Amino acid sequence: MSSANCLFCTFVSRDIEPDVVGETEHSLAFRDVNAQAPTHVLVVPKRHVANAGELAEASAEELQDLVLLARSVAEDEGLVGDYRLVFNTGAGAGQSVFHAHLHLLGGRAMKWPPG
Repeated sequence: MSSANCLFCTFVSRDIEPDVVGETEHSLAFRDVNAQAPTHVLVVPKRHVANAGELAEASAEELQDLVLLARSVAEDEGLVGDYRLVFNTGAGAGQSVFHAHLHLLGGRAMKWPPG
């Protein structure tokens, strides 16, 4: 999918306004409309890349920024030390929007294994 047809790119451009909970120069954090936990936030790079591996290859700095923004949002949400970060890569792993995104989940006990 090109960035022109990408839902998360429309969020980054604010053509569609998500419920933003954090932002940096490189990343945007917003609430997931299909929440799987009391706190479920998606953190996306502002640059369109398909998945976490592509983001890491393109820019370690932007990948780091994603994780640090997730940590900051977790702290703001009162989840200090008790949250889960998840990347799904590929349809078989549950990725449904092919723009790299990190799920921040918290506010309830997490089970293992997650899948």
